[in-house]
Amino acid sequence: MFSQLFTWWNSKTMGTSFTLWRRRARLVGKDEQGNRYFEEKQSAIADRPRRRWVVYHGVAEASRVTPDWHGWMHHTFDEPPTVAPLTRRAWERDHLPNMTGTPLAYHPPGSLSRAGGPTDVNDDYEAWTPDGVEGAGE
Repeated sequence: MFSQLFTWWNSKTMGTSFTLWRRRARLVGKDEQGNRYFEEKQSAIADRPRRRWVVYHGVAEASRVTPDWHGWMHHTFDEPPTVAPLTRRAWERDHLPNMTGTPLAYHPPGSLSRAGGPTDVNDDYEAWTPDGVEGAGE
């Protein structure tokens, strides 16, 4: 309970729990990461779509929402993926959350953060000069 009071970045807070209760939100589904998705039973305002929420399992990071649930959250799809899952094409890759700031982040060749240190990028680098004229920018 103490963590629900003060850690907004870790799952749901007391305020979120109260809002879900007050809006009579129902659990619609759960994704493979453990995130839970809710929808209010009836819109509080006429002619407005019903509100939808995600309660993250662990750290609240928006890139952890998969494309099919993202489409449902933003009212692109009426039915949640638990009822009408998206068809996957053979060329589609699996969803990955943003890895920036983690050891799994992408670091291009020459990056100081690359595992094993930076590589020598001067081997394949050729400076650009206008019209092929040497020393034109000097």
